[in-house]
Amino acid sequence: MIIFPAIDLKDGKAVRLSKGDFNRVDVFSDKPWEVAKGFEEKGAEWIHLVDLDGAKDGENKNLDVIKKIREVVNVKLQLGGGIRTLETAEMLLNMGIDRIILGTAAIENPDLLKVLVEKYKEKIAVSVDEKNGKAATKGWLEESSIDAFDLCKSLKEIGVKTIIYTDISKDGMMAGPNFDAYVKINKLGVDVIASGGVSAPEDIAVLRKADIYGAIVGKAIYLGKIKLEEVL
Repeated sequence: MIIFPAIDLKDGKAVRLSKGDFNRVDVFSDKPWEVAKGFEEKGAEWIHLVDLDGAKDGENKNLDVIKKIREVVNVKLQLGGGIRTLETAEMLLNMGIDRIILGTAAIENPDLLKVLVEKYKEKIAVSVDEKNGKAATKGWLEESSIDAFDLCKSLKEIGVKTIIYTDISKDGMMAGPNFDAYVKINKLGVDVIASGGVSAPEDIAVLRKADIYGAIVGKAIYLGKIKLEEVL
């Protein structure tokens, strides 16, 4: 199982939100590239990046910081947030991002997703963010009428290989993840990355036993609840 330490970017800083609430922000560093370098030094093979401003507004406002992270680390990077056009997707891939993550665009523009999956295959992932059983969009600010699990099934049919699944109610709350959801989606035959609520080494052990492809860990690392080098 792959551990993805997370860096959420807002206004050029590394932050964490609670339940996706932009009014509940904890700033952990104003030099996110140093955080990324620290993850690399502890043995991380991948780093999970989220442009929160991009997810909210559809614009890549943290591009300079993302470029700097790409320059200072040699690990693989996956990035989500605000990727809603073919031009943005290709710009980020050409910049050296190893996997890009579509969220809102996967729901609102499935034709774009199909084009990207056909052209870039495993370099394209989709983030399914669940709120009350439905898929949320616009940086979790809007709830769609689409059933989150049904969306996962349709993504598999399109050819999406990797799904990042987040139960928003668990994110940043340090109360454990939604294990049942990950196991259910795993049975579809896609690579599932568990996101939201992974707050203790025991959570990672359960996910690993369930043969989940990966787990994103954010706040628990920053608070010292999970020591990255130990779980790696």
